[in-house]
Amino acid sequence: MMSKPYTRGQQLPAILRDRIAILDGAMGTMIQRFKLSEAQYRGEGGDASLGDRFLGHPLDVKGNNELLSLTRPDIIRDIHEAYLAAGTDLIETNTFGATQIAQEDYKMAHLAREMNLASARLARVACDRFSTPDKPRFVAGALGPTPKTASISPDVNDPGARNVTFEALRQSYLEQIEALVEGGVDLLLVETVFDTLNAKAALFAAAEFFERSGERLPVIVSGTVTDASGRILSGQTVGAFWASVRHIEPLAVGLNCALGAALMRPYLQELAKVAGDTFISCYPNAGLPNPMSDTGFDETPDVTSRLLRSFADEGLVNIVGGCCGTTPDHIAAIAQAVQPLAPRSLKRPLFYREIA
Repeated sequence: MMSKPYTRGQQLPAILRDRIAILDGAMGTMIQRFKLSEAQYRGEGGDASLGDRFLGHPLDVKGNNELLSLTRPDIIRDIHEAYLAAGTDLIETNTFGATQIAQEDYKMAHLAREMNLASARLARVACDRFSTPDKPRFVAGALGPTPKTASISPDVNDPGARNVTFEALRQSYLEQIEALVEGGVDLLLVETVFDTLNAKAALFAAAEFFERSGERLPVIVSGTVTDASGRILSGQTVGAFWASVRHIEPLAVGLNCALGAALMRPYLQELAKVAGDTFISCYPNAGLPNPMSDTGFDETPDVTSRLLRSFADEGLVNIVGGCCGTTPDHIAAIAQAVQPLAPRSLKRPLFYREIA
């Protein structure tokens, strides 16, 4: 359907054929390490030019990590640079929940566009600072799943109930994409997909943007297998999930979150088997939750990196990184572990067919 050359991120297909690329690790885990107070989320200790902009906001904003791109850009910049120094090729914008739908929980839906624009610019500046001709760095515009689901009822007593429509999701994602591209992202990352219909709304918005703007960015789609059933929350197996999203002709498809690498292996193997004409990404959690750990998860960098190296040894991956519980130390260990190994080879030509 798309089969057009990329207007940004043109180098990525060649890089993914040549070597395994490194995605960054968890943003939320790193933010938690700062132990920020409510006042700091509102801007205390940050940019004095904010004045009292958020001091009178009626709801608590602690935990609204996307707001930090406006109130404490110094923290977000430091996190990006720590991951870049660890060897990442791609860093995600701090926009996982920066949609009107997600921000409505904080009564900050009107700030969604501003959050995306600021977050993209922060990541762009950090990437440009670390990029070299031999190792370009790329900004992935992160599109999270939103806390509302288009295909699952929020009411156990009413299976037909829905708290969001496809059209509302499309509009929200379109606003996000427009701001991310304006801010300078190189690609879009539709991630942590637990409802395929939500993801399809994001992909529909991306296709709409590409058609209207004349730009085409690489897209990565990453689903989340929630348990040992091998299905995402809305019921698809990974094969069915791939069949549902392949029309966007993504640069890569993969899995992230919910599981550590050890439990993710069989589902990644299944995905790699059916998605022969696109690259494969994988960024698992650092094992299982562990409240006694410094990161809240039980795997140390050497454990996570060893498991991801085994995926590379098996020829399963083109992009690896980390999700919840991972840190720059995890990413540095992963980068070192997979560096000598070859990336997964495509069984068929990549969708966009190397159009010059």
